[in-house]
Amino acid sequence: MKKALAIINPISGTGSKKSLPELLGRAYSDLPYELFLTYTKEAGHGYELARRAASEGYDHVIAVGGDGTVNEVARALRCTQTALAIIPKGSGNGLARAVGMPVSTEKAIKALATGRRISIDSCEVNDIPFFCTCGMGFDAAVSKHFAEAGTRGPMTYLKTMIEQYRVFQPNTYHVSFGESDLEPFDTEAFVIVVANASQYGNNAYIAPEADLSDGLLDLALIRPFGTLDAPLVLGDLMRKRLGGNKYYETLQATEIIIERGHSGPVHIDGEPLDLGTKVHVRLLPKSLQVIVPA
Repeated sequence: MKKALAIINPISGTGSKKSLPELLGRAYSDLPYELFLTYTKEAGHGYELARRAASEGYDHVIAVGGDGTVNEVARALRCTQTALAIIPKGSGNGLARAVGMPVSTEKAIKALATGRRISIDSCEVNDIPFFCTCGMGFDAAVSKHFAEAGTRGPMTYLKTMIEQYRVFQPNTYHVSFGESDLEPFDTEAFVIVVANASQYGNNAYIAPEADLSDGLLDLALIRPFGTLDAPLVLGDLMRKRLGGNKYYETLQATEIIIERGHSGPVHIDGEPLDLGTKVHVRLLPKSLQVIVPA
């Protein structure tokens, strides 16, 4: 009989997880799997648990938690035959939303029990894995200061956005494409993102045409705009209409190199990290197996 492992982060994300063992046990009772459950104890523990499960031949690993938990598990399962499954319990739920997983716990468990397996692309920025988006403009500044805030939640995030918008200065970037025939260029950008998935999370679509399985990276640029145009840009982001916005531009490649005048924050699937002046993103096609709703 095949084995499945649920890795539950008891403190991450939102909502109670007390009923999860019973709900999972009930859903898997008629399936051809032995289901095991475990809990993370510290940062990085999810990665170690998932890596061990892959080495022991588990069919799939269920990540239960926010984006950080999901990314830890996904990183461990890249380039293995063990699939990632997600029960989203976070605020953004970027990868879960990108693969169509319901945010309702009960619906997500039902989707896993009846789901199918697909292969998606993954990415690396300066050899650090990611799955949805990597950005180094205004969104990275917000991510960095939000992580440093004393509180969490949507109101804190909104306050951070407003504060950063008042002080943020767009940078100039040099963009090139490795061995591609695409011509390098210099550009000023308010937001510059390399996307594998169409959204950051929370249905904020920074790259509406991006596809997790097309073997391509989407470079998404929002050029500087005036304060009066800010509501329009934000509205197009949330309504999946950035493609028609005059400040927006996108192109596709398999390798993207972005250089800037100074080091600074980069968000990797929403997690801020200080990187150097050169950011090198490459794609690993079909490198992660994921269970998605049927």
